[in-house]
Amino acid sequence: MNTYKNKENPVTTEIIRNALTSAAKEMNASLFRSAYSPIIYEMKDCSVGIFNKDARMLGQSAGLPIFLGNLEVGINITTEYIGGLDKYQEGDVFIMNDSYMVGTHLNDITIFSPIFYKKQLVGFAATRAHWLDIGSKDPGYPMDSTNIYQEGLRMGPTKIVNAGETIQDVVDLICKNNRFSRNAFGDMNAQIAACRTGEKRFVDIIERFGQETVEGSIEDIFNQTELLELEALSELEEGEFFEEGYIDNDGVSSEPVKVKVKLTVKDNKIDIDLTGSDPSVKGSTNCGLAQTISACRVAYKAIIQPNIPVTGGSFKPMSIKVPEKSIFSAQEPSACSWYFTSLGLLIDLIVKALGSSKPELVSGAHYGDSMVVYFSGIDDRNGVEFLDVEATAGGWGAFDGSDGQDALINLVNGDFKNLPVEVFEENYPLKIVQYSIRQDSGGPGKYRGGNGIIREYEMVNKEGFLYSWFERSKTPAWGVLDGKEGLEPDVEVYKDGELIDKLLKVNQFHLDKGDRVKCLTGGGGGYGNPFDRDLENVKRDIIQGYISAKHAEKEYGVIINKQNELDYVRKEEIRKK
Repeated sequence: MNTYKNKENPVTTEIIRNALTSAAKEMNASLFRSAYSPIIYEMKDCSVGIFNKDARMLGQSAGLPIFLGNLEVGINITTEYIGGLDKYQEGDVFIMNDSYMVGTHLNDITIFSPIFYKKQLVGFAATRAHWLDIGSKDPGYPMDSTNIYQEGLRMGPTKIVNAGETIQDVVDLICKNNRFSRNAFGDMNAQIAACRTGEKRFVDIIERFGQETVEGSIEDIFNQTELLELEALSELEEGEFFEEGYIDNDGVSSEPVKVKVKLTVKDNKIDIDLTGSDPSVKGSTNCGLAQTISACRVAYKAIIQPNIPVTGGSFKPMSIKVPEKSIFSAQEPSACSWYFTSLGLLIDLIVKALGSSKPELVSGAHYGDSMVVYFSGIDDRNGVEFLDVEATAGGWGAFDGSDGQDALINLVNGDFKNLPVEVFEENYPLKIVQYSIRQDSGGPGKYRGGNGIIREYEMVNKEGFLYSWFERSKTPAWGVLDGKEGLEPDVEVYKDGELIDKLLKVNQFHLDKGDRVKCLTGGGGGYGNPFDRDLENVKRDIIQGYISAKHAEKEYGVIINKQNELDYVRKEEIRKK
């Protein structure tokens, strides 16, 4: 299928396509290398992109999928706010984080700049990165907030650089409302530097190929993306598909929160309707509309042409209906700190619904949430306040032909990395006493769901505070085609070696020196009947420690003797039972 308008020179289009992606990657590298906070430079909690003047995606580096197709929202809102594209000046930089505008929590800071070529606006360079703190009632972002005003400094479109000159009073206002003002200032400048890198590289591309050629190639790229998505959509079965599930609670009550999806596939279009999902809740699992749309795009992309990049031609066949004042369309003063919890479940449910007619296209559900644990306090070593924020890996769902991935970050976080033990112990007054695969946590199946992990911390400071947000115990990762669900998560607190509490969600739990916190993440769902699993794969899993001999006997009907040999006689007896 030839999708190029410029049929005489498709090679140039491909070179420009890859040059734009490379420019975005260079933006990301600039951000990593100059950021002050480990959550950015080590864990990569950020995303960048280059856009044309209509805020349509040209190139995006690996980052958080949950920001997919979302960075342009901040650009469009700002353009409307300032009165049109002609109000931008060369050298300008804008910042914003309003949850009701860009959809995420206030810690996710969007910074972008316009790109000019020969005094003409040609595009935008945009970044988003998680700041450690934004002045909320508790360090980081609270687990028990009930309104947006408890969650920190909220910014609509705000100019911080005017025609190349820093607006210092505005920058000071932002950074002084932050517990870690030095980090805030450093991370802000790292994002600005990334934008400047994007500006320079986009101009370099235009100067190399010519503006007319670049703009023509961009249109070809958009058209090609749209046609390839329509081709994939034509292979889906038409009809209406329904799914629903529950997150455990909203952080301040014990009531589960319902997520409901109706999916309509017809005439090469997909309509996603979230009617029936719960209204906005008291706690902080509400989400701004822009981010809900982004999550639907992540699910769509998981099925529809997942191997091609996202561009300004993506997602055209998809429409989304979100009821007002629901958990997916938060309005002031709804709390939004933990917006992504319901989105993780939403993505899994959409994928499940899309694949209900073709199970070979989908996997078992993954462990689901970011499983965030963090610690705060005053460091005995230097008397300075510390804050560690970590998302924790878990197990992914198995699919037709392969086991699920063990110990991988959840779907919404994409390129997010774990914090290495050495970096953690150097920066914070705790030590990690265990970091291992959680045996038997993956859902049994012909293809096994991935295992979660165990990450155990010990407080070496005289005191500190634990915050945890672990989810999906009420809706663990389900399996596909008789595959079984994965194990649910847990957080255990030990004092003097004795288990004293289990705390999936807790805000500011006091810890003394020597107390330990063991975080256990869930596993992914299995695929296919466990009794159809290749026996050698069961044996391998036992030898490598992914499953126990007891689990193998119970779930797979397989006996392994002390010589690590299969006992076929006993195996057949168990399977007959």
